Amino acid sequence: MSSGLPTYYNADAVREVLTWPLVNKAVESALVAIVKEDHKMPSSSFAFQPKRTFTACGKEPGKILLTMPAYVGNYKLKSPRDPGEVEYTVACKLVTSFSGNPRRDLPLPSIQAHVLLFDYQTGQLSAIMEGTDLTTWRTVSASLVATKYLYFRRFGAQAEQERNINVAIVGCGVQGQLHAAAFCAHFRVRQLNLYNRTQAKAQDLAYQLRQKFSTESGTQINVCSSPNEACHDADIICIATYSKEPLINLASLKANQGVHINAVGAGENHFSEVAPDIYQRAKVYVDCYANAEAELVGLPAPITAEVGEIILDGNYPREAEISIFQSMGMASEDACVAQAVRYALSLPQRFPY
Repeated sequence: MSSGLPTYYNADAVREVLTWPLVNKAVESALVAIVKEDHKMPSSSFAFQPKRTFTACGKEPGKILLTMPAYVGNYKLKSPRDPGEVEYTVACKLVTSFSGNPRRDLPLPSIQAHVLLFDYQTGQLSAIMEGTDLTTWRTVSASLVATKYLYFRRFGAQAEQERNINVAIVGCGVQGQLHAAAFCAHFRVRQLNLYNRTQAKAQDLAYQLRQKFSTESGTQINVCSSPNEACHDADIICIATYSKEPLINLASLKANQGVHINAVGAGENHFSEVAPDIYQRAKVYVDCYANAEAELVGLPAPITAEVGEIILDGNYPREAEISIFQSMGMASEDACVAQAVRYALSLPQRFPY
């Protein structure tokens, strides 16, 4: 316990230790912890996570403060300090969305995030961590974990190491870019199709990815002129846009073959990018029921389960089914990732999680 000032971790410090094994472990821990106790052993991890709140910052539109508190208990992080050590984390992520910032005389990002970490025994503020990169990585990581359990595990325990896949990225913004690189790094991607409304952005991303993955793994990387072209032969689809209208429909997908969709949209609602005829044929999974109840009002399909339930009980989709991970993001994920980053930064030598 310390009575001193909280430690501040800037964006450069956070980037120094962000790795996929570190983030994936933390995100998977959060997805399991949020599952209700009747699905778990009594000694399992747990989490308390109220619905996020939105506060208008003034009368003019475009200025919002978002608060995301969480408490995650009795969970484990893969740490060289003590691989069996049990963690308890109290955290709150604060996000400001000020849409006019890029137009200021001295431009600023429109979205800025910080994670506050507290001593779980005393409640003292112990750390402040810049959270923009952390948020981006944990969102992609949730798609990686969901794909592992909702797509690959339907084919067997070793499928993610053995099965070649075609991946479509619809939307090549920050999320699309990191999804593309992460999926190529994690899985055996035979073909990667990219679509973006502004084709030049997809072409730039294709050039960057070809420098690494086409040479290393032989991945064929294509820029497509439409979402349908990108998705027609895809096993995995990652869609991350602000579209208010559906970009893909049932006819866009492979017929009678298993397809998994990671829907990461940030439009007026979380499910506008995917057409209702897909939802009506799919099994839909979420990170957290509570968030879904608040933010997926009008979803044109029932929710099958939380991803954490599938991790625990192994009730995977059938091989030929369409599965959708409706990604919303959770404060519990932010809490666990921030804790893992903090531990990694505290080590005298950086440990390659």
